[in-house]
Amino acid sequence: MIRISRMADYGVVALSFLARQPDVYFSAASIAERTGVPLPTTRKLLKMLVKNGVVVSRRGSSGGYGLARPPQDISVADLVVAVDGPIALADCLQDGNANTSVCGLEGFCAVRGPWQKVSDAIRVALEEVTLADIAGSIPGDAINSAQVRQKPRPMMFLDHS
Repeated sequence: MIRISRMADYGVVALSFLARQPDVYFSAASIAERTGVPLPTTRKLLKMLVKNGVVVSRRGSSGGYGLARPPQDISVADLVVAVDGPIALADCLQDGNANTSVCGLEGFCAVRGPWQKVSDAIRVALEEVTLADIAGSIPGDAINSAQVRQKPRPMMFLDHS
């Protein structure tokens, strides 16, 4: 099954929250509380995102975490690469990898070309979706709903039924 990792999914949730107020810095605890992403996961995620230049951190009384660039300039692909590494359907497709030690079939593989097309299409699709797109599609009350639940859940999965 092809899927985004749970950490990348949580990253979309946390960054979408930050994208709704791109000029404000939030503590990790505040991000966790407002999105429903567990605090230890939020801390780990923010550390990865800072390291990869997607998020910036600021110390002090007005410090916290904020987006490193405007939401419209941060794609889902940027987030996935920061959290999970290169976007590729198979190890041999990562960054044009021509290393034959990755797979014993590499030298005579008949499916590499088609897999490369699929991998490229996935990467392009993720590059075309920005945090601004996602943040704009989240209902305004989804964040508040996440705060009042007994058992926190990521805000993007809340239903209003």
